[in-house]
Amino acid sequence: MAGRAEHRPTHEIYPEHVVRRVSFAAGGGLGWRISALTTPRRRIAPWKIVVITGAPSWAEYWAPAMALLPADREMIVVDRPGYGHSEPAECVGDIRLQAAALEPLLTPRPGQRILLVGQSYGAAIAAVMASRRPGAVASLVLLSSYLGESGPTARWLVDAGRRLKGLIPRDLRTAVTEVSGQPAQMPLMREALSALSCPVHLVHGDNDDFAPVELAQRLADESHLPAPIRFQLVAGAGHFLNDGPPEALLACLEACLAPANAGIGAWLSGLAGRLLPPGRTAAPA
Repeated sequence: MAGRAEHRPTHEIYPEHVVRRVSFAAGGGLGWRISALTTPRRRIAPWKIVVITGAPSWAEYWAPAMALLPADREMIVVDRPGYGHSEPAECVGDIRLQAAALEPLLTPRPGQRILLVGQSYGAAIAAVMASRRPGAVASLVLLSSYLGESGPTARWLVDAGRRLKGLIPRDLRTAVTEVSGQPAQMPLMREALSALSCPVHLVHGDNDDFAPVELAQRLADESHLPAPIRFQLVAGAGHFLNDGPPEALLACLEACLAPANAGIGAWLSGLAGRLLPPGRTAAPA
């Protein structure tokens, strides 16, 4: 309502050598500028974690996890088209166009591997991106994936948003439009997943009342990929894992990397267990 493009201005919280806002030219010849937050690294990190956010698409809500990232990990979190500082200003409802626009994120530096994370609405976009660049993505994570059906809280918010569409801020209008049109695009996501050869991980909180966990479990069970989808249920977590302790989120992502990284994943899991509130734990991989 105040007209700010960034709801938690990161430059007021983190120094630029920790979290920095950048922009890049959209792919597909679309002529847009896309805004993102990144973790600057002097040396090339072995893993680049690319995060395609949900709806609304606000990268700054990932900043606490980005600031905690170890030096041998790099992360970039995007404001998707239609949100924040990114272009265009209006909603881009076709996930194929969004995938094309965000494809430059899948260009690694020499010797670097990419972990692509699609959060909520961004899960379908990430799947399409991975299918468009075979071999570029070492591992795909569908985090709290929205699969065309809303839970009770999301239904209430979208219904209210439809009634108040002329009054709510642009980013919320875009989110309502995107989520309302998502069911028709699910075949695109399933087609993209069927073409993948990289490992796929489904990470979902068991208290998610935005995107039903049952749909995520069914997607994992019914998958016909060359390798089965790995399903991780996070006990006590809701839809926004990035809004909880960042150690728990990083432990979940670390578990999606190569087995050689199991030591770091175990350390983060132990740290998350000490910092999570009583009764809320990160499920083992």
